[in-house]
Amino acid sequence: MKVFEKLVFPNGSDIPNRIAKAAMEENMADINHAPSEELMRLYQAWADGGVGLIITGNVMVDRRAMTGPGGVVLENEQHLDTFKRWAQIGRSKGAQVWLQINHPGRQMQSNLGQDTWAPSAVALDLGKMSDRFNTPIEMNQDMIQEVIDRFANTARLGEKAGFTGVEIHAAHGYLLSQFLSPLSNKRQDQWGGSLENRARILIEIVKAVRAVVSESFTVAVKLNSADFQRGGFSAEDAQQVVQMLNGLAVDLVELSGGSYEAPAMQGQARDGRTLAREAYFLEFAQEIRKVAKMPVMVTGGIRRKQVAEQVIESGVDMVGIATALAIEPNLPHQWQQGQNTAPELQPIQWKNKTLASLANMATVKFQLRKLSLGKHPNPKVSPLWALILQQAAMARRTRLYKNQMRHYA
Repeated sequence: MKVFEKLVFPNGSDIPNRIAKAAMEENMADINHAPSEELMRLYQAWADGGVGLIITGNVMVDRRAMTGPGGVVLENEQHLDTFKRWAQIGRSKGAQVWLQINHPGRQMQSNLGQDTWAPSAVALDLGKMSDRFNTPIEMNQDMIQEVIDRFANTARLGEKAGFTGVEIHAAHGYLLSQFLSPLSNKRQDQWGGSLENRARILIEIVKAVRAVVSESFTVAVKLNSADFQRGGFSAEDAQQVVQMLNGLAVDLVELSGGSYEAPAMQGQARDGRTLAREAYFLEFAQEIRKVAKMPVMVTGGIRRKQVAEQVIESGVDMVGIATALAIEPNLPHQWQQGQNTAPELQPIQWKNKTLASLANMATVKFQLRKLSLGKHPNPKVSPLWALILQQAAMARRTRLYKNQMRHYA
């Protein structure tokens, strides 16, 4: 089975198989924004389950810029020992472990009480829920340079903590993805306009990261295959960005798609395109594979062994699995033993797509919470109940975060 063959990256490091635990947002940091005991238990379950690569959920490069309260932040050495334990746990059974490093840009809820930065002052369009997000401040040159420096600093600290790599998050409508999209980047300077200019911050971050980590440290980029909004970042744009990354010692490109406005990563598009029920972005990945000089990984809805095999057979190098591993962390071992386990959640058929998307994320987080407490996941949980629990937890964490940030300031 090709899924269980070793993969060697351009930097010479390797992983034992082609299955990656793709990033999911856990919101399980401790009070100091460092990895909590629950998070350690969760990652032990994935390490024990047999994946070749573990990519963490969002690790933020700035505590003032969070994708949600309870997120992990790595911006100084204060809690480096805790991060070292997290890396050791992830690597305990032979997997590589990468920090997914991120900045939310305008995708930060207004109730967190922080200024939101973005390439341009373009607000999120989420219909009736748009007021949950502030209109962002257009970043000036100093802010852009600060973000570049912060990504490099977090990568440097990640290597010091014992992680084997980082994945720079330039997908899902977060800050770097906002720079790439002409819908959210209306700038007229060297950071906007042409695709080359819109991709400049990503390219500068990759260079800055590479300059402060060792050659054997893996540097990956997560990119949207498209953002599934008319006039947005297109599949052709994605190909051109990968060609720009070809010459920059990038060891892997992971392809996903979508944003808060069009959650294609959950199988929904806003531009009328229908996505397959599984391996949503495989066709895009096959096109990218034609131009990419580094390995390509595809993430999005994969939960069956035969689909994972099909992805690898098609020439894509790795499969990223998220939700299925939240339900069954032992999935790789089960597949290797010949079991055709295919974990899935009940589809959510609500009319309000934004609420359905939130409920879907809440249902996944419910499984992560169970695993983090050493309990069995419950994929049949009511999405409404999961959403209520999640909203209550988020409200509590938001109050904590705001209190903390008052002292931090």
